[in-house]
Order: sequence, then C-alpha cells, then structure tokens
Amino acid sequence: MAANVSSLSEYLEQLPGTTFRRLYQQPSTTFAIFRRMLPHLAKTLVMAILYMPTPFLVSDLEIWVKPSAKREKDQAISVLRSLHIVQRDASPTISLTPNFRNSLRLVLEGGGDHKSFGVPSAQPIPPEIDVTFLDRYAQRKWDDILHFVVNSVGYTVQGEDRGAIGPKQSVKDLMIRGHLVERRGGGGINITQAGFTFLLQETNAQVWTLLLLWLESADAIANAKGADEALRKDHDSVDMLSFFFLLASLELGRPYDTDALTEARRNMLPNLVDFGLVYVPPANVRQFFPTRLATTLTSSDTTPRGISAGFRAAANRSSASEGNDGIGGAESSEEKSAILLETNFRMYAYVTSPLQIAVLGLFSDLKYRFRGLVSGHLTRNSIRRAIDMGITSDQVISYLATHAHEQMHRAAALSQKPLLPPVVVDQIRLWQLDTERMLAISGYLFKDFDDYKEYSEICNFADDIGVVSWRNDRKGMFFASKVDQIKDFMKTRKKANESK
Repeated sequence: MAANVSSLSEYLEQLPGTTFRRLYQQPSTTFAIFRRMLPHLAKTLVMAILYMPTPFLVSDLEIWVKPSAKREKDQAISVLRSLHIVQRDASPTISLTPNFRNSLRLVLEGGGDHKSFGVPSAQPIPPEIDVTFLDRYAQRKWDDILHFVVNSVGYTVQGEDRGAIGPKQSVKDLMIRGHLVERRGGGGINITQAGFTFLLQETNAQVWTLLLLWLESADAIANAKGADEALRKDHDSVDMLSFFFLLASLELGRPYDTDALTEARRNMLPNLVDFGLVYVPPANVRQFFPTRLATTLTSSDTTPRGISAGFRAAANRSSASEGNDGIGGAESSEEKSAILLETNFRMYAYVTSPLQIAVLGLFSDLKYRFRGLVSGHLTRNSIRRAIDMGITSDQVISYLATHAHEQMHRAAALSQKPLLPPVVVDQIRLWQLDTERMLAISGYLFKDFDDYKEYSEICNFADDIGVVSWRNDRKGMFFASKVDQIKDFMKTRKKANESK
C-alpha cells in the first residue's frame, strides 16, 4: 500500500512541522495519514504508545524488534519522524506529537463536535442518484481527462470553445502547468514523459497526482506578490489537503450538507466536480455526493480493478436496464487490455477501449483493427517517436508487462522464462540508448568525513532507511536521494559523542 503513494509521501515529507500541527487538528486527516501512509510496523508502534502515560524508551523498542528486522524498524521510525507523528528530537525516548495523539484518540473513542467526517444532508435524495449513477458520472469525467492526456481530445489555442469537449478548461490548463501534456507547434498538444507515467499509474495515484498539482498551483497563487487575504484564504493548501482527506472518509452514495462546509471549501466544490470526485445536483446545490474516486483516496483497495470494478458494474447494470443511451455502454478507462508480444516484435492486443488503443499507438505502429482486437508492430521509428515525446523505454516495457495476456503469464511460469521476450526488451532499450547516454538523479553527495568510522555509521544508516543511490566505501563517499533524516542522525550522533 505504501508503495503506491510515493508522490503524496514526497509532498507530505516536504511540509514543515507547523503545517502538520494544523493538519493533525482534524481527526479525519489524522486517521487518513495513519491508515494510508504508514507501514505496518509503524502502525503497530503508534498503537502501542498511543495510551502510554510516559514516553517510550528507544532501548525498549530494541527489545521489541528482532535484530533481523533492524532495517524495517529504522524505516518505520524514519517515516514517523518525517510525517511529524513522533517528536523529532535527540532524546532517548519516543512520544507522539500532541495533536496527532489527541486526534487519533478521538477517532478511536468517538465524540466531539469537530464535524471532521462530514455532516450528512437531511434533505431527500433525488431518485435518479444512486451508486450506479455516481460511478457512471465519475467514469465519464475521468475518461475525459485520460483521453485528453493521450491527445484523443482535440485542443487548439484559438478558434475553438475548448471547454465544449473533454474536461473543463481549468483541468486542461492544470495538466499543462503540471507538464503532463505540453503545447506543440500548430496549437496542438502532446503527451510528455510525466504524462505517460501518469497513464501507467493506478487510478488512485492518478487522482492524487492531479490533486497535488492543484495544491501546488494554489500555493503559487497564495504566495504571489499582491495576493490579498481573501485570495490566500481561498487557496490555503493546508485546508485543501485536509478537505481531501475528509472526502476520503465519506460514504459512497450518501448526500452531505454543503452548508456545513466553510466558505473556502464550498468554493472548492466546482473544481472537485470537474475532476469527477464530487457530484452536486443542479436542482439542489445544498448537498453534494462523493464519488468512488473520492471515497477511495485513502483506501487500501486502490488497484485498477478495485476502483474500476464499480465503474464496469455500473456500465453493465445501466446498459441492461436502460439500453444504449450513450452512457450506459461506456467502457471503463481501466479496462484491462491483454497484449500478446512475439519475438518478431509483432503485438496483438485484445482491447476495445479507444483510450487503451490510443495509448498503444503512442509507442507502436498499429496495422489492423478488428472488433475487440488490434495488431501492430514495435519498430525503431515507433519507439523513437515515443522517446521524442518523453516516454522512456522502461515505461514502454512496464506497460507491456502490466497488460500482458494471461497466456503469456502461464507460458512464462511453465518455462521459467521472463514474461516478455528478452530480445524485444533488450532491443527497446537499445533503441533508446541510441539517443541517451546518461541518467541523471537528483540528490546529495556526502564526502570528506573525519574518519572511516563516521562514514560507515552514517552511510549504513542512510542505506537502512533506503535513501542511498550510490556508495564508494574505498573513497568514503555516498550519494543519497534525501537528506532530512540523515541530518537528524548526524546531529544525534554528534551529541552522543560529545557526552562521552
């Protein structure tokens, strides 16, 4: 579960402690971060010390955890400190931060008038609105966004009502600012490397990607020179993030009272409607309905099948009961394509979704299209075309492996061979190497230690928490992708040495 939230994790780890103190004032936010962001060992540790009257000794934790699990223990403590769940100090004890402790207790015990989990609407529900309706609505909204990313929806700078088709103009502009797509000559757009990575993500991660882009845009607006107090209040990224976590705690198919929201949060609803996370009945704007995209934001069931299963079920039910109305028969954007790849670079994909076909066309030359089947060829030119758009060879290989036909899985399991033909995989990478000779990774270089012991202890700690990208023990140097936890360890180590 934690592996699927790297973007959200990175965003939260960059926030200062004052921001977390505000976030943890809301029980819904506290519970969402506890459920979504923490590995199992970290959750166990939090629950163990939640009701302890005194701080927990680090030496006692060493007794609790097996020596073979030292790496997992260090990673758990690192995550808890980076999210400001435990105090970030050099003391030999571990204790929860006050706001997190109080809010989590409130979640478990109940009570209070914080309204952190939404206020259900007492007004009658329109008869046409049910879970099936909300799933179809969210599916249609999200399919529009994905089609725009693969350039299936037309886009011109002038001479066209750009909001008439596809997602709303505000969503298009957000994806352009977030570099999921970029403008090209002639007034068109093309997918970027970040955009293809976006398509490879499961639906939950895609939603968070757009929400985080929105938060970054709100920060830029609020911090802009000349922004007044009202504008800053409407673009408070902390309150926005807290509202996202609140939506994740709501019940699918149940209406909630719009009047119970603050004015800033009511102003956020139109944007959430554009994303497909919320539905507001046109005849009654005093209530809103969260869709499956919102209620699964912090769910453990975030696989493509988990979210889109409801979409497909809604489409099947509606097509059976309503006939062909242009909506009921819509394909889910997460429909699983089944790709067969041969050693001669020919590709056969059992897929009917126009979106999936458009994605395949980004890196292959499609030759024939039949009902439920398309065939094509991976060529040097098709891969180079994808690379020119910013798509990497590893992304193409990952997509082919993720959507491989189950017959390929069975054949690979029986023969104990790789899932994809090695000759095809190697050639795809070689085609990219024709244009790229170097891989750049951002991070921090540590060198010039006082002695080898200092280097060894610090480097081993960084390796234990999983941030070392490269190390050279002979030269006493290492390269790390993150630095915050290493700095804390160095301070703790220095104090311990001074006290001796």
